[in-house]
Amino acid sequence: MITVEKIGGTSMSHFEDVIANIMLRDPKHVFGRVYVVSAYAGVTNQLLEHKKTGEQGVYATFAAGGDYSGALDALTGKLREINRGMVPIGLPLAVADGFIVQRMSVLKEYLDSMRHVLASGYLKRESVLLAGREMLAAVGESHSAFNSVEILKAKGIPSLLLDLSGFDDDEPLTIDERIHESFKGVDPARQVVVVTGYTKGVEGIMREFDRGYSEVTFSKVAVELKAGEAVIHKEFHLSSADPEIVGAGNTVVVGNTNYDVADQLADVGMEAIHPKAAKPMELAGIAIRLKNTFEPDHPGTLITKEYVGKEARIEVIAGTPKVTIVEIHDPSMVGTVGFDLGLMQIFQRHGISYILKATNANSITHVIWEKSVAPSFIEELENTYELVSVVPAAMVCVIGSNIAIPGVLARAANVLAENRINVNCVSQSLRQINMQFVIDRGAYRQAITALNRALCLEPIRAA
Repeated sequence: MITVEKIGGTSMSHFEDVIANIMLRDPKHVFGRVYVVSAYAGVTNQLLEHKKTGEQGVYATFAAGGDYSGALDALTGKLREINRGMVPIGLPLAVADGFIVQRMSVLKEYLDSMRHVLASGYLKRESVLLAGREMLAAVGESHSAFNSVEILKAKGIPSLLLDLSGFDDDEPLTIDERIHESFKGVDPARQVVVVTGYTKGVEGIMREFDRGYSEVTFSKVAVELKAGEAVIHKEFHLSSADPEIVGAGNTVVVGNTNYDVADQLADVGMEAIHPKAAKPMELAGIAIRLKNTFEPDHPGTLITKEYVGKEARIEVIAGTPKVTIVEIHDPSMVGTVGFDLGLMQIFQRHGISYILKATNANSITHVIWEKSVAPSFIEELENTYELVSVVPAAMVCVIGSNIAIPGVLARAANVLAENRINVNCVSQSLRQINMQFVIDRGAYRQAITALNRALCLEPIRAA
């Protein structure tokens, strides 16, 4: 049985633990495993822009017409520092430095050429910038994958690098075609195979999936190889709540769950796996296991299509403080067939999807990501409908594979009421996998802590 295993960036930055806890932990199970690796922690942020703060990386500097050359040189120095830090675990420094210096030098030439093309005005700016973004993103995974193979070889482990970045070829392959072609003749049973998390394709993996691209590569490789299991190694367990909010000793590791629950988590930004990466594996019947790199003896969380908990239990309390309520109030809504169609067309024109929707006779409330609230979007709504309310908010979700029993919604609402937390909106579908409560933003951490404490430690009893 082949397993395909994704190693996250924080884990890659502790590669000595990856070697000891994952790759070489079981001498009898070194081969038959394909590793899809992320860039080292923080490197993609420096190549593009910081995912959370928006701080400029090389790409953002290039797009803004700044000193991308200096930024690229500075980053090359930081990547070489990473290389030096891995010498004690076997990385041949001269070889590793030679690879990254050459790769960054060629990349700089490409960016210089793109700058001249942009100045000419003959090509669409967006197309040129996207190509630059793709090439920059690819460097991070090529660097970490190259180093991984060199370290394994230094330890006498037969290893193969599959660099899917296509940095030095002009083959007009789709992402799927590149993965298929690259694995022809590769036998994971005889060697450790390390694959870049970035895959070059004519459709552009970042155009399709942006920063979730490494998990998409992981998914496509797992499906291509018909993996017996797909494993994601991160620096944490999938737990009942965020340990940084509730405290490390106040969580329960989710042992088993299903793809439906994983989708609910992704919908509020708590991605066990990128939803567009999960779907092909779900359809192929491949189970996903989430493991903590630094606790190798723990079995982690197994995600399957069929799982439903034997006992009714809340599995995860999740949410986000970064949402906004957008409510439309219009008396003409009552009894008007298709009233919300026009509203959805406005959402579509502005490229906005919603997380929650609640309605009554003359109001429709949507909860959307705060970053989606553009002035032009709100202006069009205000020009179309009688009253538009825009309110910053937070959302907390009570999620589980088996919570469809009487009393669960009441119990969750009572916990919030007991903690003097007002519920502004609430939603639960017939499937009863996820209860969504929209609350004041300032109460977010208190709500997560209270719900986790009251709901996640004991089985739920029917009222």
